[in-house]
Amino acid sequence: MAIIVKLDELMAKKKVSLNQLAAEVGISVTNLSLLKNGHVRGVRFNTLAAICRVLECKPGDLLDYEYEEDES
Repeated sequence: MAIIVKLDELMAKKKVSLNQLAAEVGISVTNLSLLKNGHVRGVRFNTLAAICRVLECKPGDLLDYEYEEDES
């Protein structure tokens, strides 16, 4: 996938655990883990905003885009 989730890096930088972030954001640890590992197809803006509030970051700090070569 071309979208890279950098949640791991921000959590480590802010010294926030998965359990702590899930509790403060108001989502399950399972869903946060799926997001962290890039195994989701989408994320709600209110969830993204809550993560940014807790980690004191911007959405661009959480997500990156990697260009993929067209294989056609």
